[in-house]
Amino acid sequence: MQQLRFELTDEFIELNNLLKVMGICDSGGAGKMLVAQGNVKVNGQQELRKTCKIRAGQMVALGDIRIKVVAKTT
Repeated sequence: MQQLRFELTDEFIELNNLLKVMGICDSGGAGKMLVAQGNVKVNGQQELRKTCKIRAGQMVALGDIRIKVVAKTT
């Protein structure tokens, strides 16, 4: 299992953009496809909203990849 960490610079990031910036897919559009296919979970629940707002403290999973989203440290 691959564990990744993403540090927010704003209040939230849209799910499809998180997948893009983490290098899981090549574009936001490809991220939307992954979400629409039902392959992505947020906090253990299947997420079908492509632009779902992901905030600090949430865990995003896709296959064996886990992304922990954390607040920006000052």
